[in-house]
Amino acid sequence: MEIAEKPRIGIVGGGSWATAIAKMLIQNNGRVNWFMRNIDTIKAFRALGHNPRYLCGVEFDVERIAFSDSLDKVVRDSDVLVFAVPSAFLKNVMGRLNVPLRDKVVVSAIKGLIPDDNLVIGEFFHKEYGVPFEQIAIISGPCHAEEIAMERLSYLTFSSRDLKVARAVARLFECFYVKTCISDDVYGVEYGAVLKNVFAIAAGICHGLGYGDNFQAVLVANAIQEMERFVDAAHPIARDIKNSAYLGDLLVTAYSQFSRNRTFGAMIGKGYSVKSAQLEMLMVAEGYYGVKGIHEINERYRVHMPITNAVYNILYEHISPAVEIRLLTEELR
Repeated sequence: MEIAEKPRIGIVGGGSWATAIAKMLIQNNGRVNWFMRNIDTIKAFRALGHNPRYLCGVEFDVERIAFSDSLDKVVRDSDVLVFAVPSAFLKNVMGRLNVPLRDKVVVSAIKGLIPDDNLVIGEFFHKEYGVPFEQIAIISGPCHAEEIAMERLSYLTFSSRDLKVARAVARLFECFYVKTCISDDVYGVEYGAVLKNVFAIAAGICHGLGYGDNFQAVLVANAIQEMERFVDAAHPIARDIKNSAYLGDLLVTAYSQFSRNRTFGAMIGKGYSVKSAQLEMLMVAEGYYGVKGIHEINERYRVHMPITNAVYNILYEHISPAVEIRLLTEELR
């Protein structure tokens, strides 16, 4: 599919990652259409010149943003749509859509699975909305919204079955602080993004329990091997798991102060219940939903996944984090 040199771009979502994406796209392309479901947030954004809830230090020229609380309007008015909402809420948001999506280029900036359906995001848009895989692009790579806000050098990978689409979408995001590359490994980067969140929760739990840097290094070394085993079983193509879309994203999510999944895990390790940790964070840790989905998908593949199993047992089987991680230490090498 050909993408116009200056396509009309729409953003769906109102959180920190959607805000960072808007910053990149407006800087490069001048204008965006932006769906937010809360009209009060839109009014406050227009009045303040920044998102009132997330990345408040990023100032926007609101004259370059066509805000709307109508998803239909944003879809109709856009050629390329970038979705940046938590995977757990995507079906609810899409329930507002009454116009076709299949003639659009759909870009997923969502690193998660659709709960219960256990679909990666590209698969969801293809199956539920008839979007051809060749019109779907996936954003991956080690990139936290907070560092985009500070214009710190970041790298993004854009994956699509059609590399022309991947390249065209990548150009929309390139700027002096964002470098891009392309890939055709749509399933691999999506599953890798789900798993790195699971492994970051594990890293956070271990930190909360008092394990040190030496053990964290062993944990992450084993995690990238676990990721490789799973993605190779689920989608067996040639890939280099050491690329930044896989290993790089795992490292930043497992170690960064900005990682909400690591933060969530650390709270669990310190004794918070899942519910209390979720309430205190005010943001969604995708790995909480992702570990359940991966656990269920792996019933088909039977891949050896001790770290994933440990996180699942802690979050869903209510096994003591101290006991479960102590058992995990005997599995790692």
